[in-house]
Amino acid sequence: MSRFRFYFNILAAAFMVFCGAWVLRKLAMGLPDITTLENYAPSLSTRVFDAKDTVLAELSIEKRALLTLNKIPVDIQNAVIAVEDDNFFHHWGISPKGILRSAIRNFIARRVVQGASTITQQLAKQIFLKPERKITRKIREILLAMEIERNFSKPEILQLYLNQVYFGEGAYGVQAAAKIYFGKEVSQMTLADCAMLAGLVRAPRANSPFNHPDRARKRRAVVLERMFEEKMITAQEKELANASPIPLSKPLEVGTQAPYFVEHVRHRLELKYGYNTLWRGGLKIHTTLDLDMQKIAEGVMEKSLAAFDAKALEEWQRKQKAGAFSQEGVDVSTMPPAKIQGAFVVLDVKSGAVRVMIGGRDSIFNRATQAHRQPGSTFKAFVWAAALENGMTAASLIDDAPLAYYFDGRDWRLLEGATDQYAISLATAPFAQSADFKIWVPGNFDGKFLGTITLRKALAQSRNIASVRLIEKIGPPPVVELAHKAGIISELDPVLSLGLGSSVVSPLELASAFSTFANGGVYVQPYTVERVEDPAGKALESHVPIEKEAMSPQLAYLMTNLLKGVVQNGTGVAAKALNRPLAGKTGTTNDNRDLWFVGYTPDFVAAAWMGYDDFTSLGRKDWTGGSTVVPWWTEIMTAILKDYPKRDFSAPAGIVVSKIDSTTGMLALPTCPRGKVILEAFKEGTEPKQFCNVDHSRPLEPQLSSGVQAGSVSGVAPIGASTAAPSGLGPPALPSDEDLERNGTDAPAPQQKTSEPVIIE
Repeated sequence: MSRFRFYFNILAAAFMVFCGAWVLRKLAMGLPDITTLENYAPSLSTRVFDAKDTVLAELSIEKRALLTLNKIPVDIQNAVIAVEDDNFFHHWGISPKGILRSAIRNFIARRVVQGASTITQQLAKQIFLKPERKITRKIREILLAMEIERNFSKPEILQLYLNQVYFGEGAYGVQAAAKIYFGKEVSQMTLADCAMLAGLVRAPRANSPFNHPDRARKRRAVVLERMFEEKMITAQEKELANASPIPLSKPLEVGTQAPYFVEHVRHRLELKYGYNTLWRGGLKIHTTLDLDMQKIAEGVMEKSLAAFDAKALEEWQRKQKAGAFSQEGVDVSTMPPAKIQGAFVVLDVKSGAVRVMIGGRDSIFNRATQAHRQPGSTFKAFVWAAALENGMTAASLIDDAPLAYYFDGRDWRLLEGATDQYAISLATAPFAQSADFKIWVPGNFDGKFLGTITLRKALAQSRNIASVRLIEKIGPPPVVELAHKAGIISELDPVLSLGLGSSVVSPLELASAFSTFANGGVYVQPYTVERVEDPAGKALESHVPIEKEAMSPQLAYLMTNLLKGVVQNGTGVAAKALNRPLAGKTGTTNDNRDLWFVGYTPDFVAAAWMGYDDFTSLGRKDWTGGSTVVPWWTEIMTAILKDYPKRDFSAPAGIVVSKIDSTTGMLALPTCPRGKVILEAFKEGTEPKQFCNVDHSRPLEPQLSSGVQAGSVSGVAPIGASTAAPSGLGPPALPSDEDLERNGTDAPAPQQKTSEPVIIE
């Protein structure tokens, strides 16, 4: 019987060994390939930098960075080893002694009070295994740890661990933890900082200094004591570290700065590289933004728009008190004005680099790139440029006098004899009730007409009638073509009202198009990303400039010279405070729905817009681009340009300067009034050939309107004598409020007791 029991026990033992071996073999067969650790690439944070390598934002699922061991402070290495695995450099993946010790302590406490996992086991669990409490998982963890130890050195294992371990608050690895808990680079951490982080590894939430400062302080003391016992630090170092304060709240971490710009960059690169690469790939994105300029612009714009909100509310309250919102004694439910929105873009003239981008206030909708609004009189720049390209000059004369158009069923034609409001009303009265008869009566903002004036004065004072007459003479298609060459991307309707800003554009493309004037006629495509690198620093893309000649250098210079007049003595005169050579154009759409100013120096072009998202009128008639936008545009650019030298726009070859009479456009004589004589730039061969023969002692208007001398000096008669709009252009596209333009002194004139365009049907 005893012999039978002996053999049975042997067989039972052999069977158990066999079963154990079979189980181990099965578990080992399902183990992941640990050689993948050789190329292990954890999910890394993508960092977005400005032009001066300041971090704008981090794009990541997990906050993490990958460092080599020599860039990780020795104190954090020692602290983690002391508290997590003091026998790390001597064991072979597992610690039988540690397993036995923890088993005894857990048995006595009748709960898990101490773990026995080595650093290598923790690494195996974090990278390869699921966080489940099963004996099979623990066995696989041990087997993986032994395999890792067999294939990797201790420093390699420690490096992987310190870049992988979770410290709480979304921080994976020591670099991210240093940023989140202390607002420091890992290299700047003190001994106390390192000890506190090491104390978080086992229980990040329970020992968090933000949630449980007392526990965090006690846990740090435990780590320091272990380091002292392991002779990693001295008693004095331990005492000093224990006396150091712990962080009680998150530092003012560098969040996403310039959010509209960062989102614009993110969207483009995510389309190109894909979600995983952008958010997990640890890319380094070097952009064109100048954060110093951006902060200046954000501060000034927010202050100015907030001040406008206060004025708008005060105006609304005044009107409400005066009963302006009541109809026949019945109160109308009218909401106070919403928050005004704005956009601001600065481009480098030569390179097209976007230096500043503000897309609005408290919203993810980027009005600098995504909003398309009517540009108002800012679009007149392209009408005048097309006029110059078609042989006119700054001294050419144009009629700023009443005019009206009627629709004959096919084309819009000039209503002959309609030279004043009375004549227009008389001519259209019989057709007022006809559904087939339509009339368009453009006007000027001030309700006045200046008669025959030069193109320079017409642009400086932003005369709507002059713009309509110009586009009628040259036709809308040349204006559309020139605007597209200059940088306008949006579709433009080739209609008579185009010169009043009836088609919509974005602030970025408007800034880009004006930059073509500043850049001597060369269009440079705007861009936001200088280069993109992978985590190892290898370039994935670098910016390649896209340039093309959009217009001649002479035309670009002549337009700049005209636009300088807008600032010197026109609707943008408030920008003179910049006290440097500056060209620009204001814009205000009908009912003051959109206010604009686009200005440029030889270095930068900046476009500013403000308005309500729902196209509500801003209110008072005197709230225009010139009076409301130009002041804060100027304040921003004064700060941005303070370190840039004041320099003028250089004239290209083929430009001549003549002294002319600014009233007649002819060559000036000594008899011309001194205040009316100016130096005007011309393309060589187009300068006036005749001298002023107007008697300035007599009223000028009858002489200019009846004589041909004034017209002949520029090679054309005063513009305004045509009898029909160019055939096939379609309607002026001004049957509604949005299509006419107000701008300081340049919005539509009152027609039939209203400031709106007159449409008689």
